[in-house]
Amino acid sequence: MRVTQSMLAGNMLRNLSNSYNKMGKLQQQISSGSKLTRPSDDPVAAIKGMGYRTDLVKNAQFTRNMNEVNSWLDTTDDALSQVGESLKRVQELVTQAANDTNTDDDRKKMQQEIDQIRNQLKDLANTKAGEKYIFSGTKTLEPIYIDGVENPKLGALGVPNNAAKSEVEIEVYNGVNLAVNTPGFEIFGQIDKLMGKISDALSKTNTSGNEIGTIIGGTEAAGLGETIQGMQDIVLQKLATVGAKQNRVELMKNRLSAQEVNVTKQMSNNESVEYEKAITQLITEESIHRASLSVGGRIIQPSLVDFL
Repeated sequence: MRVTQSMLAGNMLRNLSNSYNKMGKLQQQISSGSKLTRPSDDPVAAIKGMGYRTDLVKNAQFTRNMNEVNSWLDTTDDALSQVGESLKRVQELVTQAANDTNTDDDRKKMQQEIDQIRNQLKDLANTKAGEKYIFSGTKTLEPIYIDGVENPKLGALGVPNNAAKSEVEIEVYNGVNLAVNTPGFEIFGQIDKLMGKISDALSKTNTSGNEIGTIIGGTEAAGLGETIQGMQDIVLQKLATVGAKQNRVELMKNRLSAQEVNVTKQMSNNESVEYEKAITQLITEESIHRASLSVGGRIIQPSLVDFL
């Protein structure tokens, strides 16, 4: 095959164009920090990169969910702790009232404080995390008490309906849901019933100290929620459950943090440019390009125009 001058010139220009493309690609990689300027550069790495980004987006969403979970649990822990403190004060007052040296007037003064604590406990039953009532089961927009009376939408006489005793779950990991609420319609109903019993006992005249004292620890026949100590035990059990959930959330947060670091590292290994290698390649390509220009100048023969 006869090789003409035009063929030599065409090959040279094509090679120069390829050389420019290689240098341009390397320069873009160095400036962007990524070795993938378009999916066609490495389809396999591009698909992996999409998977890594999906994992990071899900991780970020789970982290936001964790913040919501912490808000619920911290608010619940604080509210139940206040309930416990209130019951402790009630126990002190009832213990004092059980002393027969107190007159009926003395006990009525204690009753007034008991009634105020009863109202405070109803306020705690309506505790909210953001705009949601945390003790109302899945009926998070409904308070337990409305004007001091149990909300009929949640049940009646301290007996919750299905919604009021249901758990609110938040996804904290792939396929892992955590119940963040403590259904409290029944618990606060028991507390209110107990507070009413105490108030009635202190309002009566000629009530014996022994009769009042049974409310503190009660008898073996008394139910767990029918005495102050029994009610305190119920509240402590709920606090222990909340504490266990808080510990689990802390472990899950550490797991998410570790996963974020791991996925970010994998994505960097998959896409990030090795600057030393890229710069060395660019210098090499520039040298080859200069050599091509030099050789090309010798390949192109002088034309008649050069002699005119």
